[in-house]
Amino acid sequence: MSEALWTAVDDYIADLLIPADPALEAALAASREAGLPPIAVAPNQGKLLHLIARLQGARNILEIGALGGYSAIWLARALPAGGRLITLESDPKHAEVTRANILRAGLSDVVELRLGRALDTLPQLIAEGAGPFDLIFIDADKQNIPAYFTLSLKLCRRGGLIIVDNVVRKGAVIDADSLDPDIQGVRQFNKLLAAEPRVSATAIQTVGVKGHDGFAFALVTADL
Repeated sequence: MSEALWTAVDDYIADLLIPADPALEAALAASREAGLPPIAVAPNQGKLLHLIARLQGARNILEIGALGGYSAIWLARALPAGGRLITLESDPKHAEVTRANILRAGLSDVVELRLGRALDTLPQLIAEGAGPFDLIFIDADKQNIPAYFTLSLKLCRRGGLIIVDNVVRKGAVIDADSLDPDIQGVRQFNKLLAAEPRVSATAIQTVGVKGHDGFAFALVTADL
């Protein structure tokens, strides 16, 4: 009953505050048709990311984990003229869907997709001097979140914001004895976050159409 109620409330919010959007709806439909897992952020979460990017005044955004490009569209639309978004994706099929969705949304000149494991592409971005980024959104495999966060710190400017999705995992994050590598990845990330003196951070639980989960937010407060 709880998840049904959470979903109904999300639908109510979306109907009121998030107008129908052909590009976003087509992105979700194309992802479903391609067989991508239904794990994109919810519409109200996408709008939240969009608003945060605007509040941040973000001109350079990095996304780790493109999936089908749904969140990339939300984030890219928050950019001012001349802004850019780089999104990383390891799965060629997902990347193909993302490219098509970004093209349909008219954002191909704003969004750059890099195909490859983020553990490889992040060091490449660092070597290229691709940063600093104003906003980094991490929404990829949870086992490697600690590494993604550590590398993201090298790419984010002072005053920049790092957002990490799926840090509650239906409450399983509190199970220290979990054998799930995703849970242990999130727990290790949380320990890194708590011990990192160069950020000010918090995490929040969320409930809704995506179930019970949460986001972590880390504001970079010192030069890295």
